[in-house]
Amino acid sequence: MTEHANIQRLNSNQVMSAVTIHQQTVYLSGQVPDSTHLDIEGQTKEVLAKIDQLLELAGTDKSRLLSAQLFVKNLADFPQVNALWINWMEGCGTPARATIQADLVNPDWLIEIAVIAAQA
Repeated sequence: MTEHANIQRLNSNQVMSAVTIHQQTVYLSGQVPDSTHLDIEGQTKEVLAKIDQLLELAGTDKSRLLSAQLFVKNLADFPQVNALWINWMEGCGTPARATIQADLVNPDWLIEIAVIAAQA
């Protein structure tokens, strides 16, 4: 963890920080699957689990989400992603959200999700 002017950065490298915290707001970098051989369901579940872990590391959880951006490679996968999202968010207030069709950096990634949350 590095701190600078009341900014905390977690899981950082030379390119980015997985988590940046400023004034009790938690910003997650875009999370992508590790298992590129999985289908959209498997990749989405893996990314959502990563988000849960990083939010916990930052002292918050998905019930405190403010905003989410979902980048989906194939729009045909949107209904399945949406169903998984609804299940994952069950019991939580839903954040502002955008879903964008995108060519992702790794052609085997089917989804990338970035979120912003309030600290608990």
